[in-house]
Amino acid sequence: MKILVVDDDKDIVELLSIYIKNEGYEVVKAYNGKEAITKLNTHPEIALMILDIMMPEMDGIEVLKQVRKDSQIPVLLLSAKTGDLDKIQGLIQGADDYVTKPFNPLEVMARIKSLLRRSQHDVKNDVPDTLAIGPLVINKDSHEVKTIEGKSIQLTALEFGILYLLSSHPNRVFSADEIFERVWQQESVVSAKTVMVHVSHLRDKIEAATNGEKVIQTVWGVGYKVETR
Repeated sequence: MKILVVDDDKDIVELLSIYIKNEGYEVVKAYNGKEAITKLNTHPEIALMILDIMMPEMDGIEVLKQVRKDSQIPVLLLSAKTGDLDKIQGLIQGADDYVTKPFNPLEVMARIKSLLRRSQHDVKNDVPDTLAIGPLVINKDSHEVKTIEGKSIQLTALEFGILYLLSSHPNRVFSADEIFERVWQQESVVSAKTVMVHVSHLRDKIEAATNGEKVIQTVWGVGYKVETR
């Protein structure tokens, strides 16, 4: 399994490469945004991308926009920026997770493994493989979401995980912390904003494909749910 590491700081690329290789993965390296796009196009077997935001040629956010046009590969953002707005911008553009510099390489590896589990369809629930919720048909095995008219909705692995979790437990309210722990499969003290951004992005995609259907409901002060009708 190959992981693409993109950063204009060669020391960071080499550091991450050591830890990634020690876990048995192969590494593909890029040092600017344009090179990252080229590597993705020439290595279709890449399973995950670690992407720095501040880079020459093309910054990480622009790379992310380009990637999300036709790929749902998991993306872990790296940045020296620590502000919530910077994190939210990356998540809105389709990033799956976010780590700020300086970072602990062991934490990065833990997040990589979590994202790879999600992208490999590791959604474990004793529910049917296909769910019909409102205007949506959700297939667990293929990770496909379509409208009842057959229109596909392209979701990231985490967006699918959120939708499947809520849809497989209709009418139950999940807190942001519970969603984060179940879908991201890790604990976090800052999960609420991360989940909020992903839910917002998920809603936008669903509403765009279903003429404004409100599938995911917010229970203010509690969390989120999908209602059966």
